[in-house]
Amino acid sequence: MTTVIALLGAKALWLTYIWLASCIIGSWLSDRKGYGEKPGLATGLLLTALAIPIWLLWPARQDSRWKVQGAIPRRGAPTVAEARAELHRQDTEGDG
Repeated sequence: MTTVIALLGAKALWLTYIWLASCIIGSWLSDRKGYGEKPGLATGLLLTALAIPIWLLWPARQDSRWKVQGAIPRRGAPTVAEARAELHRQDTEGDG
């Protein structure tokens, strides 16, 4: 009887880790796509592992970090503010 409870505890711990990881990843993805952290956290809490593919397929907003820096930011790459300033500078040079 003790081993059944111990196995149930280990399984519950792994399911809790999966649930927590999906909340973290969903929150990060929704923030990068320009929607803030709360929608990703909510989908991670409610839909567990389904939150990750949902946020990967959800379209990013126009000026989001996902659009400006790409899906995964590179080290040493320009920040979002620098990239937006460069885009603005290119737009104003093209008009003049």
